Amino acid sequence: MAMSCRYAAQSCARRLRSVHSARASAQILRVASTARRFNSTEAAATNPKIADIVDQISKLTLLETADLVSSLKSTLNIPDMPMGGFAAAPAAAPAAAEEAEEVAPAAAEKTLFTLKLQAFDAGAKAKIIKEVKSLLGLSLVDSKKFVESAPKMMKENVPKEEAEKIIATMKELGATVAME
Repeated sequence: MAMSCRYAAQSCARRLRSVHSARASAQILRVASTARRFNSTEAAATNPKIADIVDQISKLTLLETADLVSSLKSTLNIPDMPMGGFAAAPAAAPAAAEEAEEVAPAAAEKTLFTLKLQAFDAGAKAKIIKEVKSLLGLSLVDSKKFVESAPKMMKENVPKEEAEKIIATMKELGATVAME
């Protein structure tokens, strides 16, 4: 029994020493990588305007950065990408392009539509925000901003049956949605 307690104490002491040394080495690595980044030719070759923007962004808090990202997404009409979308896209792109070329001549009837929120009734704004939140999977704040910025594209590549169902639901709530 005494041997196992001694062993536990020694292993505990080893862990504490390794954690302390790992923190110190991590700090050294951080300083070294920062120095390397600032001394690299890539950093020197960038546009000074870009460098100023990067400096300003690096000084933002996490909440300010999140606001910046959402503002850029709405201003530039960038859809939310699911996690892993970047890794899967390049591999699937050539196959998808070949399939699109084969399907395009055969498809005479449009099956996928884009839904666009055109307008809404001010009295039913809260209900519309809740519905947009559930449809698009946005947070309540983002849903409110989305509804208030109408006219705005809601969904792309929606099958006809689902699009008609969404339009009917939104029409009952007091919103005008167009199917394009």
